[in-house]
Amino acid sequence: MAPTIRLASGIAALSSLLLLTVGAQAAEPYGTWLRPSTGTQVSFYACGGKLCARVAAVKDESRKKEIGTVIMKGAAKSGDNVWKGDLLDVESGKTYSGVVTLESANALNLKGCVAMVLCRGETWQRVK
Repeated sequence: MAPTIRLASGIAALSSLLLLTVGAQAAEPYGTWLRPSTGTQVSFYACGGKLCARVAAVKDESRKKEIGTVIMKGAAKSGDNVWKGDLLDVESGKTYSGVVTLESANALNLKGCVAMVLCRGETWQRVK
C-alpha cells in the first residue's frame, strides 16, 4: 500500500475514533425528559456546576400546581454518567437520596432511595 493511501486511511480511522469519543463525552442529562408512566416532563439543568431538575409539564391536570417545582438541587457527578443528590417526591413531599444515571443519549434513569437500600426508579425518555 502506498504511503499516501496508508496516511489517508490512518487519518480516516483517527477521525472516526475522535468522533466516537466526542459523541460519548457529549452525552449529558441536560434538557427535558418524559416519565412514560405518568406523562410528567422534567427539565434537568446545570446549577452552580451541579445538576438540578424541575417539573416542566404534567399530563394530569390535577397535578398542574407541580409545574415549576424543583425536585433536585445540586446533584454532584459521582461517576461516568451518574449524579447523586437529594430528590423530592412531589406527591408525598418527602426527600430521598436520588441517583440520576444517563443510560444513553435518549434514556435517563431517575431513582429515589431510602438509606440507599430501598430504591425505586424508572427510565425516562428525552423529549425531542
